[in-house]
Amino acid sequence: MTTMTDAAPTRVYKAHTRPAWRRVIVSREAAIIGILLLVIIVASATVRNFDSPLTVTYLLRDIAPILLIALPMTLIIITEEIDLSVASIVGLSSVMTGILTQAGLPFPAAALIAILTGTLAGVFNGFLITVVGLPSLAVTIGTLALFRGIAVGLLGTTAITDFPEEWTDLAKANIPGTPIPMIMIPFVVLAIVFAIVLHFTPFGRSLYAIGMNKEAAAFSGIDVGRTKFLLFVLSGAVSGFAGVYFTLLYSNARGDNAMGMELQVIAAVLLGGVSIFGGRGALHGVIAGVLLIGVLGSALRLAGVTSDVINIITGVLLILSVVSSSLLAWLQRRRAAAIGKRKGRGEATDAT
Repeated sequence: MTTMTDAAPTRVYKAHTRPAWRRVIVSREAAIIGILLLVIIVASATVRNFDSPLTVTYLLRDIAPILLIALPMTLIIITEEIDLSVASIVGLSSVMTGILTQAGLPFPAAALIAILTGTLAGVFNGFLITVVGLPSLAVTIGTLALFRGIAVGLLGTTAITDFPEEWTDLAKANIPGTPIPMIMIPFVVLAIVFAIVLHFTPFGRSLYAIGMNKEAAAFSGIDVGRTKFLLFVLSGAVSGFAGVYFTLLYSNARGDNAMGMELQVIAAVLLGGVSIFGGRGALHGVIAGVLLIGVLGSALRLAGVTSDVINIITGVLLILSVVSSSLLAWLQRRRAAAIGKRKGRGEATDAT
């Protein structure tokens, strides 16, 4: 008679038998950080003015919205979902900020309503995906067009450029005595919160469980629908905040603001080691992925490379990140199968 204690485990987490330092250093995230450092060193040595404080300031200002949106996007993709509507939410919140400010509303109230608009957009996405049961890819492609259409419809081809000077100055200000923009302060706070939630709480572990197998996660007691709904609401809120910052940074509210930013966000998240198939990823790798794309783009622009070529390079990096992830998984399966066969032959030899 076979008992539960006699049965062999169906799955073991061999990676966790290795020392912690090895799990940290020998990883895709560590590889991305290493590539980032290498690109910075090479660019500083070969590209004129790349390491100047002004370049650092403009680089961090430009990638700040991508850094912000990448935080909730990481959590969403870990659960094997995706949100393609984030850039259109940025545009919609930008338009709301401009319209309400132009109507005479105090800027803090206008910004709060714009963030609330982004949150409601996330609620709409989450409802269609978790309650109605539609696939996130189809839903967010549709809402990408919907939110962008509403934003363009509200302003048409006009732009609002009149914003309180104290707020635009704050968006462009640096931390005193450094070339680091002030926007990095709220980003660092959010990054710490997201990292703690993802890597050190039961909620974060449930995201990985959902990404690995949502049916098994549901049977283990995880409310899969509610968890995903919260992630899309969070994505909308952060995108709304990014839209307010985008508006102040460029002193410009237009319906086509942040056009195409969703591709940059997704490329950075996947490049940072998050699996498009869910269940894998770490926040420090994603931050390194955003910085890598930003640093590479900045260095190439200073070197005189056109934006079209930079977009091609970003696309190639995105494809390589997906292909390399699948290739590594295939190699690991082959290696595990080979080890299993060797063990099987060894047991058969011992039995004879």
